[in-house]
Amino acid sequence: MFKNVLLVLVAFTGGLIGAWVFQEFLSAELSVEKKDGYTLLQDLPNSQLTNLTHSNGGAESQISPVPDSFVEASENSTSSVVFIKNFSGTDSRRYSVFDYFFGQGMAQQTVSTGSGVIFSADGYIITNNHVIDKAETIEVIHKKRTYKASLIGSDANTDIAVLKIEAENLKAIEIGSSRSLKIGEWVLAVGNPFNLTSTVTAGIVSAKERQINIMGGEFPLESFIQTDAPINPGNSGGALVNTRGELVGINTAILSRTGSYTGYGFAVPVDIATKIANDLIRFGEVQKAIPGVEVSVITPDRATEMDLKTLDGVIVSHVIRNGAAEKSGIKVNDVIVQVDGNAISGKGSFEEALSYYYPGDKISISYLRGGKKNSIELTLQNLLGGTGVIKRSFYSSPLLGAKLETINAIEMDRFGIPYGIKLSGMTRGYLRDLGFGEGFILTSLNDEPAKDPEVVGKFLEDFSGQLRVEGLTPGGRSFAQSYSVR
Repeated sequence: MFKNVLLVLVAFTGGLIGAWVFQEFLSAELSVEKKDGYTLLQDLPNSQLTNLTHSNGGAESQISPVPDSFVEASENSTSSVVFIKNFSGTDSRRYSVFDYFFGQGMAQQTVSTGSGVIFSADGYIITNNHVIDKAETIEVIHKKRTYKASLIGSDANTDIAVLKIEAENLKAIEIGSSRSLKIGEWVLAVGNPFNLTSTVTAGIVSAKERQINIMGGEFPLESFIQTDAPINPGNSGGALVNTRGELVGINTAILSRTGSYTGYGFAVPVDIATKIANDLIRFGEVQKAIPGVEVSVITPDRATEMDLKTLDGVIVSHVIRNGAAEKSGIKVNDVIVQVDGNAISGKGSFEEALSYYYPGDKISISYLRGGKKNSIELTLQNLLGGTGVIKRSFYSSPLLGAKLETINAIEMDRFGIPYGIKLSGMTRGYLRDLGFGEGFILTSLNDEPAKDPEVVGKFLEDFSGQLRVEGLTPGGRSFAQSYSVR
């Protein structure tokens, strides 16, 4: 499938095309996390978690007739799309000519560029996570003015990030609906390809709910809008709009043999992007609602094996212990066909359907078991197994060279452990010198349980003597070893 094709997240690196390139379609493996390092904030009903911007979309949105031109849509959207510069690496201005001659060399700063969409009049901007990844400084250019931007939050699972600039009375883009978007509907891509600012191209929606296996993160969510509106490196984070100029997606990736556009573009649906953006602005991280199951696609072979009459739906491949699904009676090999009355066509459809909910929301699930259709109601949970809004916390230690954070309920279920501290964001430091790597889970230190990231971090920073470490490798293999620490 699409053999020898490159998948490119369409960011442009100034002077060079430094886009991320993926050979064929790389598979993204699901991983996860749990408890003590999270702070429960409050229980908020879904009705209170509204978008910051006005939405003209929704399930009842109607398709506009084919326009004589795209002038109105272009005028309504171009002033809400910005140019973004990502400065990373060492700034060469810190060095003098003497550094070059006396062995330091001339460090060069890397500048990559992309696009963003004005989400609110007071300066919140949606873009792609990969546009601002590893940035030391971020600049936003809008109407020839340059602003320093701060990163509010980012989500690798959906490749969405939110920036903030100090500005007022900006023209926020009107929000449309991706759920009501139809295949064959005209759309425009607005962005800054190859540093050509405010470029508009037109095409149609070629497909929806595409899964192309490029997302990182712990819970990769892919349900892309596919379009043939030409997008190129630099369009990342820009707007996909309908014929009214309303935002329906955030342009993210292209399928290409060359690194440039060859007919396939992919955008994150706006209904997902705005949910992620609102979460990042309000809580600093995404509030993910967990049904307590892992699912797989229905292949023709599985359909024959299970005597299914259609390939629509998803098969329950794993039920998390004490999760919402288990409590509601869902079992392995049940076939989920509807969520809140909406038909599920595949894994992308299922993940997208769940992405709009919050922990504590009640949903109905219809499923097939032994050829008979059943319906149940379950209450979606957060990563702790509760129903409140949470904020993940961690202990970051330059001395240890890592971030320490508690594992979540899904990891506890997967590895069969009641607690643990996971190492992430590894850099050169004490833990790496001892031989520990990214994703290692500490379960005990000197026979004391590892439950609290800050307690464990400070203990390791101050400890000297004989240290016994027990834990799990990222693959789940048991580990135990003693060290002499000074």
